[in-house]
This record gives sequence, structure tokens and C-alpha cells, in this order.
Amino acid sequence: MQAKEIKTIEELLCEFFDKMTLDVEIEMGQIEGKRLPVNLRTKDPQLLIGKDGRVLFSIQAVLGRILKKKVNGEFFIDLDINQYKKNKISALQNLAQRTADRVSLTKKEETLYSMPAYERRIIHLTLAERQDIATESVGNEPERRVRIMPVQKNSGKFLN
Repeated sequence: MQAKEIKTIEELLCEFFDKMTLDVEIEMGQIEGKRLPVNLRTKDPQLLIGKDGRVLFSIQAVLGRILKKKVNGEFFIDLDINQYKKNKISALQNLAQRTADRVSLTKKEETLYSMPAYERRIIHLTLAERQDIATESVGNEPERRVRIMPVQKNSGKFLN
């Protein structure tokens, strides 16, 4: 993606939020493969984030469709508001590691609270390289959870 296209995206984002009469400061990140990170700064972030980030993800989806029609190129806009996603990812990674450490030490499985698919994915990816525990998603939406289980060394079997 070229600088001209990124500038066009920034102008379209400004227009979008101006039409919504929202006062936001747009910080364009550096393109990473096909991912274009964009952070918005605003005084009232909860209005744009919503419960569990639902509004944020809806805005991201709408903007993605608008931008694909207006800008040539294959890219994914990764919208964040006042670093909400970045902080959420960090908190989920910390939760995953702390819980996995406890499960490994006590040899007792634990099931985390229900969370959306993208949050469960962060937990699974964070713990994917660990040999002492295993993870799985259990339950039905919207109450789906991540279960973290101890693994017996060298056998690959779960301890119960």
C-alpha cells in the first residue's frame, strides 16, 4: 500500500467521523502486511467501544466495507480506540498465562468466564506453545468459554 492510498484512507476516516459528529483524533499506523492499524483518540471512548467492544467491531466492519469500495488494494483496517484493543489483548494474555501457571502447578483444570470468539482466540494463541497445558473452547454461544487443562508430561494425555 502506498502513502497516497493511506492518505486517502485517513481522509475518508475523517469524513466518516465528521458526518457522525464525533470529535476524534486519527492516528494512522504503519501497514503490517495487509493490516493497517488505526487508533482513534476521543474524550468519550465508551460511546465508540460499546459493551465488550461490540460497537468498535461494528464500526470497523462498516469502515472496512466503505474503504474497500473507495481504495484500491487488499488490506484490513484494524481500528482501535484509545488503545482499548491493545490493552484488552494484554490483559487477556496476562490472564491466560496466570491461569495456565496455576493449572500447571495445581494439576487442576480451570474454565475461564464466557467471552467472544476473538477473545478466546487470543487465549488459545497465547498458550499454544506451552507443553504443560492444553486449551479448548467449551459450551455454546454466547456462553462459550476456554478450558485450560494440565497435560501429563511425555504422554500428551490430560490429567483429571
